[in-house]
Amino acid sequence: MPETGGAYAQARFAIRRPSFDLGLRPFIVIWEITRACDLACAHCRASAMPERNPGELSPEESRSLIDQIAAFGPPAPLFVMTGGDPVKRPDLLELVSYASSRGLPVSLSPSATPLLTPSLVRELRSAGLVALSLSVDGASAQVHDAFRGVDGVFERTLAAWEAARECGLKVQINTTVAKLNMLDLPRIAHLVLERGAMTWSVFFLVPVGRGISLEQLSPEECEDVMHFLYDAGTVLRVKTTEGHHYKRIVLERMALERRGLKPEQVLKLGPTYRALRGALEPWPARPSERRTPIEINAGRGFVFISHVGSVHPSGFLTAAGGDVRTAPLAQIYRKSPMFTELRDMAKLQGRCGACEFARMCGGSRSRAYATTGNHLAEDPLCGYVPGSFPFPGDIGELVGKRPAEHTAERSA
Repeated sequence: MPETGGAYAQARFAIRRPSFDLGLRPFIVIWEITRACDLACAHCRASAMPERNPGELSPEESRSLIDQIAAFGPPAPLFVMTGGDPVKRPDLLELVSYASSRGLPVSLSPSATPLLTPSLVRELRSAGLVALSLSVDGASAQVHDAFRGVDGVFERTLAAWEAARECGLKVQINTTVAKLNMLDLPRIAHLVLERGAMTWSVFFLVPVGRGISLEQLSPEECEDVMHFLYDAGTVLRVKTTEGHHYKRIVLERMALERRGLKPEQVLKLGPTYRALRGALEPWPARPSERRTPIEINAGRGFVFISHVGSVHPSGFLTAAGGDVRTAPLAQIYRKSPMFTELRDMAKLQGRCGACEFARMCGGSRSRAYATTGNHLAEDPLCGYVPGSFPFPGDIGELVGKRPAEHTAERSA
């Protein structure tokens, strides 16, 4: 979602670092305002249902939560309202307006149902919305609608995309990648390039909710997909969600480019990469500003609040660190044992604990928890062998000298 000035250090390095102490405040806050949704997406982490839960945060509780989020600033955290389908919440426009009035840059992640009309998109813009994220899991209705479980979603997504751009909203396109749609990624990249978007965010499936039934990528396929995304990122602003080791890919590829080496000379690029890269052509060769990944992770710059007020390090990490109905959000984020553990890189286990990229990456804590029940375990979707990159000194130069660790968290 949109990045606010002053929220991170605009360094010359390959990985951005927030300019503030992530132990005290998050970089991004995502609030699931409802789990109600009229779609039946194959990957839905929330296993959303058509009807709203009567236990959702009330309008009064919602305004209190917004006040607490605004209190983290300045600069204000990025603030995303998601679901389910947030459009199912009748007070959505009021919530957007209130959050905007409190100085929050409000983004929305709706479902492309008949409720998401061009007129509603314009009303949301007038209420203070700054960005809209839409899901595109296939470059055609055949692939996308099969993923979403309902016919007509692809065309409604394109209509909402156009309406958002016409009224000046920033647009992020989200793509969840699984075996089902992996080979359609080049076509999706071209669609994003042709229609225009602020960011293309590729989600790497976490086996939670309905996503348990989808076949995941293998670690080798994941590595190939990430190298493909790096190539696509010469023109598109690419980011990943629950694919934290993309930061390692960026560092490796940049290090090799500085040495004048092609990736296939040093790295193991498999048949999936070759298929994706070949299908991407023709791809523009014009120079552009690559989107630099940021050094945040679950509980370390990221916090998620559920529709009933439980607080999680990530929307895909089902274990909660607290509840806003019983404790202030800032207290949960700063003091919850789960959150403080996740900010301590020395506690990571397995290959993640031994990895020289751990500080920048940290692996998917959500996937570790979903597959092992341990949020500190290694990320099973990463196949990297710690210490195997042959130019470790280059990585240090790319990430720069690290500042002294903050002490404010310990004294807060």
